[in-house]
Amino acid sequence: MESQIVTRTLSPEIVDAQAALLRACYADQKAMAPIREAAAQATMDDAYAIQAVNTAYWEAEGRTAVGAKIGLTSKAVQAQLSVDQPDFGCLFADMEVPDGGSVAPGRLIQPKVEAEVAFVMDRAPDAARLTTSELIDSVGYALPAIEIVDSRIADWNIGIVDTIADNASSGLFVLGPSPVTIDALDLRLCGMVLEVNGAPVSFGAGAACLGNPLRALGWLARKMAEVGRPLRKGDLVLSGALGPMVTVAPGDTVEARINGLGAVHVGFDGEKANA
Repeated sequence: MESQIVTRTLSPEIVDAQAALLRACYADQKAMAPIREAAAQATMDDAYAIQAVNTAYWEAEGRTAVGAKIGLTSKAVQAQLSVDQPDFGCLFADMEVPDGGSVAPGRLIQPKVEAEVAFVMDRAPDAARLTTSELIDSVGYALPAIEIVDSRIADWNIGIVDTIADNASSGLFVLGPSPVTIDALDLRLCGMVLEVNGAPVSFGAGAACLGNPLRALGWLARKMAEVGRPLRKGDLVLSGALGPMVTVAPGDTVEARINGLGAVHVGFDGEKANA
């Protein structure tokens, strides 16, 4: 594996300070100003350092990491943020909402939802030979998923540094109930529809996720091996959005359906605002 050139500009003290500000947003459920404004010279590597500080902090506090999420799999969003690759964040066990469950008011700051293919790993993929067959062989099964993304940055005013530092704008996730082995799926062409309160609001297919969700998985497997946190047997991977993300509000119900994988559901408790 080729070694990467790591470009860091922030001091450890600034990294720790920005990580602490993000943790305070979780505690207070209040958003903060963009990190790129407070630390204009910050690089993507600095942002991953901030994320890593908080991942280690939360693990020390007793949270259990269960896998990873891939973000920025849409070429349009990559162009918007002036990057040419996805990003990743850590998934924790306490981020899961049961299928058909609900999210309590105040648990998130400014939630949005997107439909994704979730993979559960049967073994660690060999990062030295990430062929399609190697990736397929490493996956135990797939599930339909709703990722409930959130941002600790006010008004979703994010750049690449902001979203990476903020654990790839992670929030919660919901998994469908019926696992499917992927050898029977066309992951590139599988169609998706996401409904809010019974109305279709987002459409897409596997091809929207870096051309194929397996390609996104390959990127993640390589990246996680590079940073010393390789994927493991049993890890959950949220492979990236199949269509545009959608803002949700208290009182909303959400259903995502993905061809070949089935449906997954979640609600948001609370009173709807007056129209």
